[in-house]
Amino acid sequence: MKFAPKFTHPTHDSPRAVDPLLKWPGGKRWLAPWLADLVRDSLTGCYFEPFLGGGSLFFCLRPTAAVLSDVNRELIETYAAVRDSYLKVGELLSRMPVSMEDYYAIRGSRPLGQVERAARFLYLNRTAFGGMFRLNRAGGFNVPYGGGERTPEWLCRADVLARVADLLASADLRHADFEPIVSLAGLGDVVYCDPTYTVVHNNNGFIRYNEDNFSWDDQKRLALAARSAQRRGAFVVVSNAYHRAVRQLYPWAECYVLKRRSLVARKPEHRRIVSEYLFVLDPEASGR
Repeated sequence: MKFAPKFTHPTHDSPRAVDPLLKWPGGKRWLAPWLADLVRDSLTGCYFEPFLGGGSLFFCLRPTAAVLSDVNRELIETYAAVRDSYLKVGELLSRMPVSMEDYYAIRGSRPLGQVERAARFLYLNRTAFGGMFRLNRAGGFNVPYGGGERTPEWLCRADVLARVADLLASADLRHADFEPIVSLAGLGDVVYCDPTYTVVHNNNGFIRYNEDNFSWDDQKRLALAARSAQRRGAFVVVSNAYHRAVRQLYPWAECYVLKRRSLVARKPEHRRIVSEYLFVLDPEASGR
């Protein structure tokens, strides 16, 4: 059975609450309210999120000034298209039916326009298995169809895209590596870093398994960039893999261990409890 959402145009009297636009594996929607409380009092300048992904903390915190970046060009283009042309994106999305046959046809398409690419990106995010984003060696999206209740219907409801566009209007969106973005942060700024990582519980396996996602050299660059930003007066928070090698990169940081249930599994009984590190680099403690 096919499903096609109906796009409802926004009104001007709707509540202004903002939910994340994307469902992103490893996203911090579950942690965002706590993180927002942690950083809010320290944010007197600009908010930086150089591993944007689903942007859960940005949408929860709702800063007045932000620099949002990611190495995923299509992700940044999607946010920009929603910010600049959310009505067109919503109308296109509403005409994209959901079925296994339609999913694979849309997955195999290569739209040329930015608005069309954004609608495709949002469609795939909402209908692919687990909301995963994965490319093959040729650069093609290759996540299988999710089925079930996975549809883009929520995005086509009144004001959803409008609220996102309104919040993004004050954001500087950039396709970039994290290091030059973190280097911009200074006194009164807040930086939240949530790099891509997967944990394998032994030293060699950890490094090997993550090398294509976020290499060990990248981990070391991030730790140094975070430390430099802290010394310039920025309040820096880094989510990372729960592994002793990672912990050793942040000897100057306050360290928390967070536990959550992994959601990327077809059967609930296969969703194991995973641990993550959260490193807090407070500029008031930068001399230690």
